[in-house]
Amino acid sequence: MRFGRLLIAAAALVAATAASAETPVKIGVLNDRSGVYADLSGEGSVVAAKLAIEDFKAAEKGLKVDVVSADHQNKPDVAINTGREWFDQQGVDIIVDVPNSGVALAVSELAREKNKVFIDSGAGASDLTGAKCSPNTIHWTYDTWALAHGTGSAIVKRGGTTWFFITADYAFGAALERDTAQVVKDSGGTVLGSVKAPLSTQDFSSFLLQAQSSGAKIIGLANAGGDTINSVKQAAEFGIVQGGQNLAGLLIFITDIHSLGLKTAQGLIFTEAFYWDLNDQTRAWSDRFMKAVGRRPSMVQAGVYSGVLHYLKAVEALKSAKDGKAVVAKMKETPTDDPLFGKGEVRADGRKIHDMYLFEVKKPEESKGPWDYYKLLTTIPADKAFRPLNEGGCPLVTAAK
Repeated sequence: MRFGRLLIAAAALVAATAASAETPVKIGVLNDRSGVYADLSGEGSVVAAKLAIEDFKAAEKGLKVDVVSADHQNKPDVAINTGREWFDQQGVDIIVDVPNSGVALAVSELAREKNKVFIDSGAGASDLTGAKCSPNTIHWTYDTWALAHGTGSAIVKRGGTTWFFITADYAFGAALERDTAQVVKDSGGTVLGSVKAPLSTQDFSSFLLQAQSSGAKIIGLANAGGDTINSVKQAAEFGIVQGGQNLAGLLIFITDIHSLGLKTAQGLIFTEAFYWDLNDQTRAWSDRFMKAVGRRPSMVQAGVYSGVLHYLKAVEALKSAKDGKAVVAKMKETPTDDPLFGKGEVRADGRKIHDMYLFEVKKPEESKGPWDYYKLLTTIPADKAFRPLNEGGCPLVTAAK
């Protein structure tokens, strides 16, 4: 009996030692779960994060990873209150996703203040790796510079030389209009005007009428998610394309095309970082995602997966998630490589570098089935896809010189 008790005690000691050796990691997925960006982020981003943990085999590598999630409601104050509670009371080490650039810029500052990690996949403002860059923030999937240069320059080359912008009235829309307008001008085009539309507005009629009366060849939609869907639908009702003008979707997600349908969306040209049907690896992962969520992943959700995977590699190497700056520094010194975005890197300014793609929406008769929506026009190589490191004005780059 005594020998048996000793064995039990020894087993308990081994189990306790193993448990204490585990590195705890807590991931907070903060995004829009009820508004205009819910389909492209929302619960799908939570699923993507969990798939990354599963594929990394975190438990086998000594990491005890938990995931929490919340709805920021597209309000910076809600996001900051949630982030503070997560960091101060719930032991969250990293916040991921965060569509809405105004919210993302606020969360980036909070992560710096608390020395935590922020990997943004959902927001677009290139300021996150420009003047507002942070040693605690990585901008993963796309940004307004990449969208502007990918889509804007391609459309001007195709003859779309005069532009009018309908712009979401917050940080993302302003950055996307600014970056695209500069590309248009640099490419020899002209910007005839712009109008700001409130986030989540249901009626785009007055904005579309202004765009229509401008006579611009291209109406640039510097918005996203539900706002893009509503503006494209209402433009069709106004007969804008039939009247000789064309729409440029400056930020398009596959969930937008699914909502619009090919008949309405056909011919749209846009830039994305990911498409489920690019290759065997993207198809295999997207099949797993669709089984869990019921639809194909957006590039934002794919970016959450990719970012979390690389983050876990850094935490495993450091055997700790507690020092946010140290984890981000390790992520920057480690080349990126995953089945969705391939090989790449994280630059000194926090910009994740990978290929981008210029797509066109298929005509209904070109589609072979559900979610077969895109045809690839060109691949934009990683070294051309994002703003040059020395042009963003990031203080981290200046300090590194």
